[in-house]
Amino acid sequence: MNALARSIPFTWRNLVRRPLRTGLTVAGIAVAAFLFSFVESMRDGVRRATEAGAAETELVVYRKNRFCPFASQLPQSYERSIEEIPGVRSATPVKIVVNNCRASLDVVTFRGVPDGGFLEEHLAKARLVSGSIADWRSRGDAVLVGSALAERRRLRAGDRFDAAGVRAWVAGVFESDDAQDRNVAYSHLPFLQESAQRGGTGGIVTQFNVEVTDPARLDEVAEAIDERFAHDQYPTSTRAESAFVARAARDVVVLVGFASVVGWASLAAVFALIANSIALAVRDRVRDHAILQTLGWTGGGIAWIVVLEAAMLGLAGGAIGAIGAHAAIALSGLTFGMEGVSIGVVADARSTALGIALAAALGALAGALPAWSASRREIVQGFRTA
Repeated sequence: MNALARSIPFTWRNLVRRPLRTGLTVAGIAVAAFLFSFVESMRDGVRRATEAGAAETELVVYRKNRFCPFASQLPQSYERSIEEIPGVRSATPVKIVVNNCRASLDVVTFRGVPDGGFLEEHLAKARLVSGSIADWRSRGDAVLVGSALAERRRLRAGDRFDAAGVRAWVAGVFESDDAQDRNVAYSHLPFLQESAQRGGTGGIVTQFNVEVTDPARLDEVAEAIDERFAHDQYPTSTRAESAFVARAARDVVVLVGFASVVGWASLAAVFALIANSIALAVRDRVRDHAILQTLGWTGGGIAWIVVLEAAMLGLAGGAIGAIGAHAAIALSGLTFGMEGVSIGVVADARSTALGIALAAALGALAGALPAWSASRREIVQGFRTA
C-alpha cells in the first residue's frame, strides 16, 4: 500500500509532463472505448428482444412465407378457430401498417387492436405521459403513441398524425419499458383495416397474438395452429414472440454481429495505443528511472510506476469514451425498426462499466512489457543511455 501511495505522485507528474502525448493517447482510447460500449449496448438490445425467457407465453401467428406486414394477410375469422385449440388462452387479431419494411431508424408502425379491453391489459404497466385511454376510446381515428415515436415525430395529445397512408388523431402518449411499445401507434382495428392503402379491407388482419396457458406447451400449440390451417387458402407460420422478432430483425442481428467485431477490434486499438505511448515514455525516462534507483527504489517499484501510468491512461480514456457512449445512447433514443418490429438500443450501466474496466485492464497489460524492461535496467546503464 505504501508503494502504491508513493507511486501515484510520480505517475501523475509523468503524465502531465507530456500533455500532448497524454492527450492524444487518451483521446484515441476514448474513441475506441466509445465504439466498444456503443456496440455492446446494441448487442444487449438485440439479446433482450430475441432471447426467449423461461416464462414466455406469447405466440405470433403470421402468414406462411410472408415477411413484410404488407404481404401477410389472414382472415380475422381465424380467431375463433385458434381459441378452440387446446392450450390457447386467448387470440388477438392485429393489423399492422408500416411506412417502411426495411431496416431503418425511423419506421412508423401502426398496430390496430380490438376495442375489448386488450389495450388496457397490454399497457397495464405503461405510464401515460399525456391524454388517456378514454380519449382513445372516444374516437374511431384515435391512436395512442409510444414515447419514442412521439419524440421522434414531435407528437402530443391532440395532434394530427399522418404516416404510411394513415391519418389519425393522437389521443395520448405513453411511456413503456418495452421497445416494441415505445415505437408504435395503437389504433382501433376496424379503423386501420379500412384506412390502410394496401390490403386494407375489413376482416383481414396481419397476425394473431396468441397467449398460451402453459409456457412448456409453447411449441406444441404453435404446431397445432399451423396444422389447423395447413391446407387452407391462408396457411400460417407460428413462432414464439422472441423468435418472431429475431426472424423479422435478421438484418439488424447480422449488422450487430458484424459491429461486435468492430467493437473488439477497437479494444485491440486501445492496447496498441497504450503500448506505443508507454514504450515511448519509458525510453524518454531512462535517466529518471536511474535517479529513482539511486534513491532506493527497487526494480519492482519502477515497474509498478510504469504499469500504473498505463492503467491510468486506459482508465481515463475508457471512462471518457464509455460514459460518452452511455450519454449519447440515452439522449438519442436509438431504435432499429424492421418489418413492424423494433429493437431498442438502451444505455446500459453494465456495458459502460465493462468498457471502462477493459480499457484499464488492457492499459495495465500493455504496460507490462515496458515495465519489465525498465525494471531490468541497471543504474549505470540508465545514466549512460541518457
